[in-house]
Amino acid sequence: QVQFVESGGGLVQPGESLRLSCVVSGIIFSMSPMGWYRQAPGKQRELVASITRGSSTNYADSVKGRFTISRDNAKKTVYLQMNSLKPEDTAVYYCNSDPGIFSWGQGTQVTVSS
Repeated sequence: QVQFVESGGGLVQPGESLRLSCVVSGIIFSMSPMGWYRQAPGKQRELVASITRGSSTNYADSVKGRFTISRDNAKKTVYLQMNSLKPEDTAVYYCNSDPGIFSWGQGTQVTVSS
């Protein structure tokens, strides 16, 4: 059974940073391209960052230069470092494979507000 456990969200002010973590089980993590996704209220879930098994990365234009995705294969964990956060980054953040073919975890809420 594939499981994603996201953590690290919270309430921050604009310009601040957060680091999200996602522990993965049930797949051969080291062989899996991974992605961080987000879903804001009333909007569809979108892919914001992805990382290949070789650690090549790709980002949505809206987060490029501010977010950094990374992975630790030994810990079966994928991270999302989020800097210079903006109110429009407010969403529930999820990880999954890229593409997101597995059942979704609970996600972690990120709220950016002054």
